[in-house]
Order: sequence, then C-alpha cells, then structure tokens
Amino acid sequence: MAVSGAEKDGIKTEDENLNNSFGHPNLISPDREEDITRLLTVPFSGRISGGMRPGKKIIVMGIVDPEPESFDISLTCGRGVAEEQPADDPIPYFPFIQDQPFRIEIHCEHQRFRIFVDGHQLFDFYHKVSSLPAIDTIRINGSLQITKLG
Repeated sequence: MAVSGAEKDGIKTEDENLNNSFGHPNLISPDREEDITRLLTVPFSGRISGGMRPGKKIIVMGIVDPEPESFDISLTCGRGVAEEQPADDPIPYFPFIQDQPFRIEIHCEHQRFRIFVDGHQLFDFYHKVSSLPAIDTIRINGSLQITKLG
C-alpha cells in the first residue's frame, strides 16, 4: 500500500533516528525488527509536532489482530483526552477485518476531523476544544499492530 504526501509535521517518538518509508521524513516505518517492536508497540503514545491545525493529516497503518477485541485511536491534549463526539450520522459499514491491513487517515478541518479508512470516508468528529494546537498527542490502544505512522 503506497503512502504519498505525508504531512511535513509528523509524529515524534522518543527515538529521532528512524528510517522512514518512501523518503517521507515523518512517516515512521523502522527498518529493523527491534525498532518496530520498541517504537510502534501498542499501547502507543507519540507527540504531534506543533499540535493539530486545519489542513494537517495523521496516517495510521496497521494490521488488525487475528482475534481482535477492540482498538482505539485518541488525540489528546498532553495527558488529557480531547473529548470529541462523532457526528450523528450512523457509520455506514465496519471497515476492519481480522488479520488484515488497514490505513486510517485523520484529516483536521476548521470545524471537524474527517476520518477515512482505506480511502473511504467513514465519519466526522466535530471539534469541542477551543485550541486545536493543544491537541498534541496521539494514543493507540487495543487489538492491532501498527506498521506505519505519520
């Protein structure tokens, strides 16, 4: 699955010496097995450089566990959770399949986050925080393996 146009402001982990995929400096995809285990282990927490702002995009690529229970991706203000609620529209389908890869894109717009899974828009979250740059951390938990993050 090719990744293009990675956002110039990336996700930072504690190790700044990462090799990336397709020449994008902020798409984390370590070369060595020990780097993957150490840096993209779930639960994962990473800093979003400069926080969120309209036009910024976060990409999470991974594989759903063979026997999944659940997983979540949270954008937080430091240690606290930025509580966002999805729009009232029902989710048209459940896009995740056990033991299969996926690509989630979180697009930040002026009034909402738009969530895409494998190129298809899934739902929107409307902002409830007054300062988007305060949303500076991404946390990922649950039944998945992270393969790339940017």
